Amino acid sequence: QVQLVESGGGLVQAGRSLRLSCAASGSSFSFNAMGWYRQPPGKQREMVARISGGGTTTYADSVKDRFTISRDNAKTTVYLQMNSLKAEDTAVYYCNAVRRPGAPSIWGQGTQVTVSS
Repeated sequence: QVQLVESGGGLVQAGRSLRLSCAASGSSFSFNAMGWYRQPPGKQREMVARISGGGTTTYADSVKDRFTISRDNAKTTVYLQMNSLKAEDTAVYYCNAVRRPGAPSIWGQGTQVTVSS
C-alpha cells in the first residue's frame, strides 16, 4: 500500500525550466524502475522518460535533449528536469514506479505543468 506524490509543477513561460519530483508519501520506499508520463489536454497519456533499476534511461523523442530523468542514490525519489519548455509540454505529469521487477506499477496523482507561449 504505497502512494506516490508528484511535486514541482506550475506555470512557466516558454524557454524556462521546471524540476518535478516524485516519492512515496508518508514513508520512505525504494523502487526499481521509475518513470514520468504526461497527458496533454484532450490527448492520451504518453511516456516521457523512464529509468530502469540499473540506471538506464529512455526518453520520448519529443523531449530528448531537453528533459533529464534522474533519481536519488537510495532509489526513493525520481526527478524530471525539464529545460527549454515549450507550449506543447503543457500537460498533467504523472509519476510511475515499481517496487521490484514484475510487480504492478504504482501511479501518482499527477501534477499540472502549464507552459505559456
